[in-house]
Amino acid sequence: MSNEVIYGRNSVRDTLRANNVTKLFLAQNLTNSEFVTLAKAHNVPYEFVSGNKLNDLTNSKNHQGVVALMRAYVYTKLNTLIEKASKKENPLIIMMAEVQDPHNLGAIIRIADAFSVDGIIIQKHRQVQMNASVIKVATGAHNYVPVVQVTNLNQTAKKLKDAGYWLVGSDANAPDNYLDLKYDFPCVLVVGAEGRGIPPLLASNCDLMVQIPQSGHVNSLNVSVATGILIAGIRGKQN
Repeated sequence: MSNEVIYGRNSVRDTLRANNVTKLFLAQNLTNSEFVTLAKAHNVPYEFVSGNKLNDLTNSKNHQGVVALMRAYVYTKLNTLIEKASKKENPLIIMMAEVQDPHNLGAIIRIADAFSVDGIIIQKHRQVQMNASVIKVATGAHNYVPVVQVTNLNQTAKKLKDAGYWLVGSDANAPDNYLDLKYDFPCVLVVGAEGRGIPPLLASNCDLMVQIPQSGHVNSLNVSVATGILIAGIRGKQN
């Protein structure tokens, strides 16, 4: 991803602060805005343009008058994530399998930041990657939550287990309630796409499988909603 177009005030503001913007485009009524101040502070060239120009840059009218070109996203190395997370008392990593909706990845990144999750692991193929749509939904959280891209989730699972992590998979038909565990161990929460769930081989590599008990009529939760419930529950137990 090179010079990805991002837009929206929250996303652009945090990406500017992280020094990851190469150029800024602003609506003509933002001459005295915080974005001009941030651009000057980070030596980012900026330009005031018409609303039509902003619409053309984003193919959208939801840019809030703020559009930026972002530097190519740099994925974190798996070894780096393991090393940094393992220094913490209750490390928590999210592993996502075959989740293809950018809104789900963006929402999970945002949730991960809210609960101080140490990082997210995604696979290189059959999975949405870090792009403008993901970043828009993440509203700046992508600058604070490391994302690791790997080729093989099963090999990655083995490496994490060798490093002392327990893999906890989420499945609607799992035997255990997610709230019954103490999570007093280095934890990797494994989630899969809606409908398909976690691929069978990866599920077999999980140490534990848990489910979110439901009492409604529709026995299915959006993956980002389910992940948010699980993360909140895990952090509640750990704290």
